[in-house]
Amino acid sequence: MAIIVKFDPSKCQGYANCLIEAPEIWDFDEDNDVALLIQDVVPDSLRVKAEASARGCPAHAITVENQSDA
Repeated sequence: MAIIVKFDPSKCQGYANCLIEAPEIWDFDEDNDVALLIQDVVPDSLRVKAEASARGCPAHAITVENQSDA
């Protein structure tokens, strides 16, 4: 089952913890100091990394849901 990563860029404070935890899912816009979600539908094989990126976000800008819950 796939999962959905949701991101609120208005909350992002540019720590880039998400990118460190899951570079397959995130990129970083250095000009604007904000994370970029590059993959919002994520295979279950990346679940641990997606959840780590959400937990690691001090701004609470990231949530992870099962695709059926979205």
